[in-house]
Amino acid sequence: MRDWGRLPGDAIEDLRRLEWEHTGRLRERLLGRRPFPIPCLLKPPTGNQALEDLDHFHGYIAAWRKWPWPHQVTWVTKRFRQLGQFEVPVRLEIESTQALIAALGDEAVERSRGWAERMEPLLSLDKALFTTLINRLEELDRLSMTDIHLLASVLPQLQRGMGRRRYLRALPLQKVDTKFVELNQSLITALLDVIHGQEVSVHGGLEAWLECRVTPSNWLHVKPLCPEVKGRLAGLDLVRLCFEQLTTYSLPASNVLVIENLQAGYGLPELPDTIAVFGGGANTAWLQAEWLKDRRVGYWGDIDTWGLKFLADARLRQPHVEAVMMDLKTLLTHVERGVDEDRLAGLPAYGLTPAERSLFDELRFGRHGVGRLEQERLSQDYVEQGLAEWIQASAAV
Repeated sequence: MRDWGRLPGDAIEDLRRLEWEHTGRLRERLLGRRPFPIPCLLKPPTGNQALEDLDHFHGYIAAWRKWPWPHQVTWVTKRFRQLGQFEVPVRLEIESTQALIAALGDEAVERSRGWAERMEPLLSLDKALFTTLINRLEELDRLSMTDIHLLASVLPQLQRGMGRRRYLRALPLQKVDTKFVELNQSLITALLDVIHGQEVSVHGGLEAWLECRVTPSNWLHVKPLCPEVKGRLAGLDLVRLCFEQLTTYSLPASNVLVIENLQAGYGLPELPDTIAVFGGGANTAWLQAEWLKDRRVGYWGDIDTWGLKFLADARLRQPHVEAVMMDLKTLLTHVERGVDEDRLAGLPAYGLTPAERSLFDELRFGRHGVGRLEQERLSQDYVEQGLAEWIQASAAV
């Protein structure tokens, strides 16, 4: 590769890579936090280099003489042995954002026009939004002009307390759909913070500032496992409850069986005075619920490092949680159905019994030829027997 005599195309490619496509640097240029000019060294040749490739030497000089903005190019007089004296370009300086865009060509010009077009309706609301809009150029690029007009329409409508304990999706907006607000909540929050002096963030975010009800999240399935518990649950076979409801609503059974995976929950047999909560995966936070302290709680998950980690997490919330079918016996009974575990969890510092810690190590080091046994791979008769034994142990206490 020739390391001298950089051509206009080389300089433009560097400007594109180092300035235009470097989001942080571009943002600083646009906000005036990174000063102009942008220097580009053109690496004029030594005498020997010029002699070795005269075509490139003359082409390099000719190319920069055709540069559309001559004032940006610094030339110096150099005397080359055997070639004589030449004016050679040594440095290109881009003096402004407009000059950078012009040098980069049509694509950059079009993109900058798009920014101007998108910003205009928003800046008409408040000129102070400029800095925030520049800081969120990627989001601005993704919005259509229809979305921009929706954004300009919704910002003046959103006022502190207007939610009146409704969900965000039920806001009383004019000519704006509430899904748009939900999908663009981060950008809307940033812009409203400028308009309202950081009020939105101080209040804990958009929904809190609007005084909306918290949108339910972290849904789990709840299934009564006997007719009596089903009757206490209004006769429902299966319901979905969110994190907030599970932490406050006391489920109507003495035994609570927590199942890691969704499909395993559908295969549960009838169990007396028992209700199952399943499909939460890593979500064990709901187990902090106070009402669980006086219930018998069983946990059944995959026999792998992550399943044992989730078991430990559950015990950090409720120390009396009992593991169900998460032992060496279960693993060895079904070992031919095991697989490798691609990504291992770290050994929890707390929450596992000595036997469970030993099992964790055996899985981690593949001592039985497998690292993972999914709970769905257990034989159904084994599952039913294991759950029956758990219930019988409860009755014996």
